[in-house]
Amino acid sequence: MLDLLLRNVRAVRPGMSAGLVDMGIRDGKFEIIEPDIPIDSSLEVIDGMGRLAFPGVVDAHQHWGIYNPLEEDADSESRAAAQGGVTTGITYLRTGHYYMNRSGPYEELMPLALQATQGRSFVDFGFHVAPILKKHLEEIPLLIEKFGIPSFKIFMFYGSHGLHGRSGSQRDFLMLPEDETYDYAHFEFIMRAIEAARQDPKFGAIAEDISLSLHCETAEIMAAYTKLVEEDGTLKGLEAYHHSRPPHSEGLAITIAAYLAYETGLKNINLLHLSSRKAIEAALLMAKTFPHIDFKREVTIGHLLADIETASGVGGKVNPPIRPREDVEALWTHLIAGDIDWVVSDHACCRDETKFGEPRDDVFVAKSGFGGTEYLLAGLISEGQRRGLPMERVAELASSNPAERFGLHNKGAIKVGLDADICLVDDQSSWTVRAADSMSTQGYTPFEGFKLNAKVTDTFLRGHRIFSDGQIVGDPTGVYLYRNSGIS
Repeated sequence: MLDLLLRNVRAVRPGMSAGLVDMGIRDGKFEIIEPDIPIDSSLEVIDGMGRLAFPGVVDAHQHWGIYNPLEEDADSESRAAAQGGVTTGITYLRTGHYYMNRSGPYEELMPLALQATQGRSFVDFGFHVAPILKKHLEEIPLLIEKFGIPSFKIFMFYGSHGLHGRSGSQRDFLMLPEDETYDYAHFEFIMRAIEAARQDPKFGAIAEDISLSLHCETAEIMAAYTKLVEEDGTLKGLEAYHHSRPPHSEGLAITIAAYLAYETGLKNINLLHLSSRKAIEAALLMAKTFPHIDFKREVTIGHLLADIETASGVGGKVNPPIRPREDVEALWTHLIAGDIDWVVSDHACCRDETKFGEPRDDVFVAKSGFGGTEYLLAGLISEGQRRGLPMERVAELASSNPAERFGLHNKGAIKVGLDADICLVDDQSSWTVRAADSMSTQGYTPFEGFKLNAKVTDTFLRGHRIFSDGQIVGDPTGVYLYRNSGIS
């Protein structure tokens, strides 16, 4: 017997039209996908009412615990994820201020992170880790083998520029020892350590899952332009923040990152949250210059939906900044052309009392980042439909591509044998974004008042319904995903 029969849905799968099928699920996996599966073959039957069935979204860029205790975000923000059709979230983790507010080896830190999240998440989840200390370079094989973490990150501007817009003491911020630095040399050594792991025969079976992601902005450019913008005082709000972190800062950082990858021989590079035409152009130029490097390019739903005029105030402050409309249009042009590999939320729940400083409308005293995982799929479908983006391409951008890159080989597609992660979407539902309706504890959204025409109605994690009729269903059943299967 099947555990669940999900009937009458339009399955979205690459290379196939979204025709009506039934989905039979057993032991958390897709067992059979075809029309007219007998009703009496299953213990439970749910009618999908002809809705679109997407593979559960793999939101590969989240920040649980950056502003709130990790255990709180694992609960509340995973609820918001399920609300948006996300069934797997990968969240970033590093030492220093924010996150767990401590330094030291990851061998000590990771058990604490796993303990904080255990039994709290409504979606499956994993971690990306940023090597901050010299000690962390030695721990890369340990992180892969013991903790199942093959994906790593560099924050390129952290060496000498503040997280929220002004230069500051990054040694204190990152809790660096006096004899260590977080700079281009350290980035090079991170790349060499990751490539050494990729070449280790022990990790041969998962070598293609081992990658490095980079937040590409240039500290020196940003520091200079921030000073110019603040001293001038003419620009305000998101426009001021855009000018203080100009697009060519992204382009320059991408160029540096690409050359370091070339120098170190590191093949798998992910360029995160590209926000501007100049950033995309630099990324494409580097791919052409170094064709042997497998560059992947990421954009966020925030940068695809909002611009400096339409985002709801200073709440839209994020790194890299929300850009003018011309950059939004450039991102969509490249996305439609196939130059973008996946779309994420960059979800970082920053509650109202944390986000805004004094005065409230001063963008330079506000904290950076905001949530948005609950709008990722609906926003991508809504704006994508208007621009002629095929639904199977949406499934690739939101699910299959990030799953493949980050070693989630049981996720990301509606296919027999894979985890039965599904979200049902009513693509004829018009609704207005209201922060009050979100399950996130953030309390505001830069998308307030945006009109969307697709809505997630149901979310299934490994065959169990976790969201329906606007409510979370059941207890948290999300598990930590060790992405190291096949290590010899």
